[in-house]
Amino acid sequence: MKIIILGAGQVGSSIAEILSRENNDITLVDQNRHLLDSLQDRMDIRTVVGEASSPEVLAQAGAADVDLLLAVTHSDEVNMVACQVAHTLFKISTKMARVRSPDYLQHKSLFSDEAIPVDSIISPEQIVTNQISRLIEFPGALQVIDFARGKVHLVALRAYYGGALVGHQLRELKDHLPSVNSRVAAIYRQDRAIIPTGRTVIEPDDEVFFIATQEDIHKVMQELRTIEEVGNKVILAGAGNIGLQLALALETSGYQVKLIERDADRARLVSEKLGSSMVLQGDAADEELLRQENIDSMELFCSLTNADEANILSAMLAKRLGARRAMAIVNRPAYVDLIESDVLDIAISPRMSTVSALLSRVRRGDVVAAHSLRRGVAEAIEAVAHGDRRHSKLVGRRLAEIQLPEGATIGAILREDTLVPLDDEVVVQELDHIIIFLIDKRRIPEVEKLFQVTPGFF
Repeated sequence: MKIIILGAGQVGSSIAEILSRENNDITLVDQNRHLLDSLQDRMDIRTVVGEASSPEVLAQAGAADVDLLLAVTHSDEVNMVACQVAHTLFKISTKMARVRSPDYLQHKSLFSDEAIPVDSIISPEQIVTNQISRLIEFPGALQVIDFARGKVHLVALRAYYGGALVGHQLRELKDHLPSVNSRVAAIYRQDRAIIPTGRTVIEPDDEVFFIATQEDIHKVMQELRTIEEVGNKVILAGAGNIGLQLALALETSGYQVKLIERDADRARLVSEKLGSSMVLQGDAADEELLRQENIDSMELFCSLTNADEANILSAMLAKRLGARRAMAIVNRPAYVDLIESDVLDIAISPRMSTVSALLSRVRRGDVVAAHSLRRGVAEAIEAVAHGDRRHSKLVGRRLAEIQLPEGATIGAILREDTLVPLDDEVVVQELDHIIIFLIDKRRIPEVEKLFQVTPGFF
């Protein structure tokens, strides 16, 4: 696939690195020549220096013959204009733009071929807000990902003593929860991936990925760790777009929210937009302020500013002062690896969350959703099976017959919005939604081929 990526920031460079490893033809555009030279030294990509929305620059980048344009510069306006130029002058069929400002996002009618021709909007703030909301809803989860329009979820958590299944074989899960349709897709033990079978024994500190419906998530989590009660007292640090959106979402759901913001003008503005939430002007790393606001009675402290170091330090302090859980937004990958689990409960990477939102549009085949996992090493894909037994490697075949790439597992099959209980005799039908977990995303091209229909099928 030929792809132009506009913007070589954290998101643009990350998606360029991922896609260039998968035999895509990538051209990266940015105004920073030094940055582009550095990226070209370590990636198999082409680079063009210039303004992303310039017709001349887009022509240099090969816009006349590309499949996809990803506009992810730091400017909403540049991203939107670039999509307009790509549509009007170059007839690029698929255009995606990162749009951050709520002023644009609240007017969905702006984004159409008749107005601003953006086929898909990526809003990092909304993505991260949804991610944190899920983690608050399911205490103890490290990651909660939606599939099948929210009907099924992939959940990652760490197994601890106290879980009924810890120290037992996975096949006992059906005995413990006979009415629950759930499947463990992968296990990581000391950062080593394990493809689970019925005989696999869950050990304490295993990182377990399982698939279940919304109503069954808590039941399965209880098998793997002592279940945590959902509290409703939350402190958020940072009243930027993410802090504001998250506070609005939480107060609507009945949470008691306190929002700490250093800038007095921003604190005043945000307080006018919120309802029941309390906005405090101050420093979230101020120990006295946190004690005054009863940090030791809080279910969650979440630091959401633009400064990684400030987020990490304030969350560490909140955890030490008694907050039940502490999360922080952390952009630098090296920091995420360093602090997660040892220092904080969860480090949230907006960069990787945004990359996940982009992946489904660049995967070959009828891919409904794709999510990057474990900081880009693994991936989960939801794709639709098409064809018949003669023209498909999936349709009409028992699960035992399907030749999956090494390290891939089928985590779930949805048929007409219903989870199909999985065993070796289940036969894949046309239009089944299949969720596949890959411990090694270098196998993505092999999975894509599974869903391709051979010539001659109508």
